[in-house]
Amino acid sequence: MTQQHSITPPQELRDKWLDEAPNTSVYDYLIDSAARWGSDQELEACCEYLVRCAQWEPEDVEELRTARRPQPPSLKEQALTALTRYTTGETILTNESVDTIRRALEQLDD
Repeated sequence: MTQQHSITPPQELRDKWLDEAPNTSVYDYLIDSAARWGSDQELEACCEYLVRCAQWEPEDVEELRTARRPQPPSLKEQALTALTRYTTGETILTNESVDTIRRALEQLDD
């Protein structure tokens, strides 16, 4: 009899990750995906516990979820940050920051 840990990804999810992984970095992709999935499972279990046992309000649980899984800055935000850092003299424009600004501009309608 095999016992599976509660945050062990199901086989279907493992297969999905393997299919999605870029050929050049399959192991990195799988490790990152597994770590992300496991931490998401733990966060959801904690949120459920707080509602059930600590009787947290749903909005408090959502605030916790948002704080623990913040969204990455948008391309626009990244470009504005790069431009602000340059105009305030904090940094020079690197190829990476110029590329970020260019990609943000390309998304604008003419």
